[in-house]
Amino acid sequence: MAAKRLLNDFESGLDQPKEKRTRARPFFTSVIGEVLMGNSLQNICTALEPMLRRVVNEEVESGIRSCTFTRSPSLRIQALEPSNLQLIFTKKLSLPIFTGTKIGDADNSPLQLLVVDKIGDQMVPTTLSCSIKVEIVVLDGDFPKGDCNTWSGKEFDKNIVRERPGKRPLIAGDVIVTVRDGFAVIGDIEFTDNSSWIRGRKFRLGARVVPGSRQDVSIRQAITEAFPVKDHRGELYKKHHPPMLKDEVWRLEKIGKEGVFHKKLASENINTVQEFLMLSIVDPQKLRTILGPGMSEKTWEVVIKHARECELGKKLYVLRGSNFTVTLNPICQIVRADIDGQTYAQRQLSNIDRSYIQNFVIQAYLNWISLEEVDGSLNETALLTQGEQNPNNQENMARAPVQLHGYYLTDKSSMDVGHADVGSSNWQMSGTYYDTPVDVGIGYCITESSPDSDTRPSSRPFNGS
Repeated sequence: MAAKRLLNDFESGLDQPKEKRTRARPFFTSVIGEVLMGNSLQNICTALEPMLRRVVNEEVESGIRSCTFTRSPSLRIQALEPSNLQLIFTKKLSLPIFTGTKIGDADNSPLQLLVVDKIGDQMVPTTLSCSIKVEIVVLDGDFPKGDCNTWSGKEFDKNIVRERPGKRPLIAGDVIVTVRDGFAVIGDIEFTDNSSWIRGRKFRLGARVVPGSRQDVSIRQAITEAFPVKDHRGELYKKHHPPMLKDEVWRLEKIGKEGVFHKKLASENINTVQEFLMLSIVDPQKLRTILGPGMSEKTWEVVIKHARECELGKKLYVLRGSNFTVTLNPICQIVRADIDGQTYAQRQLSNIDRSYIQNFVIQAYLNWISLEEVDGSLNETALLTQGEQNPNNQENMARAPVQLHGYYLTDKSSMDVGHADVGSSNWQMSGTYYDTPVDVGIGYCITESSPDSDTRPSSRPFNGS
């Protein structure tokens, strides 16, 4: 009966839905069997685990030892070869530098890079077997410390200056250049921000091999001298080196635009560098008086030195009279004189009595707008050869003075006048006439014994170049 009842219960369980079947209670014997089987399997795994670990480790190590890794030669890591190669900038920079303005060298030419082999204190230009990419970067002006000439690559990279937050890249343009045969020309590059926001207020330009472009040899980086970068609006007040004749007078060093000296000169109708130089030739004492005691001797020397760098150009000016023709350069220096049919070249003018020459210079200065303008380049050979055609000419002048309408030619040694080589940019002065610059020609200055007179020329603009 019991067996029949168990069979009926089993059959009835098959007829019930799946949900109800899962709720059926397991038999006691099956539960006991499952527990015993689980414990046995766990014990077996626990016993086998150390042995399995040891076998796996031995097999892995054996496989690693028997396996060799090979890499492509282009990806193989090699130690850098010791090298004395270095990048250098060939020339110093053209200063000052303003934002938005092309950066050039001291000759106003594009910057150039060179690869050199440094042997002791010597740098020998060299070439490379292949081209390299070089990056132009901005460095802190205080790097390297103490202007030492040694630094590591990490120190160089650490001192690269990046743009300020929210600003454009600090340097724009052709910042990546290709060096071929050890030489490269840097294209247009310019600063986009000034240097006032860093501690030293100065930058340097640096050049380094683009990271990853050359791994077989080490090439040391190049750096320039330290320099400030000013905002573009400061270029409006930039001093010109060298100044030009037509430049406004405040372009000279120590004369600020709308400053005290500028206003004093403007009040006397001295507005250009040419007018400044002319008065410094004709009457330097008057020019000093106009500038006043506020300009010290040291400042005066700086101004005059800068003005004397001016390029005079080729134009000449001719003063004509009944018995003379005098030729002057654009700043009222006599370069040639024809008097009573006698021609005196530039180097002979210092033999003529000073007061006689003084007369011509004053007359030319006061009547500048009426002088005839000629192209000096067409007459340059004639100016240098006139008066030298007769070899006895100078000898005869040395033997005896020659009277010229009450004035006398004198021996050159008795004249205390400044002089310089023709075409020279060096303004050589004698002790007495230190304030009178002379380049090509003879000027004069009014001394304290000279009669008072107004040596102000006409206010019409000059035509020098």
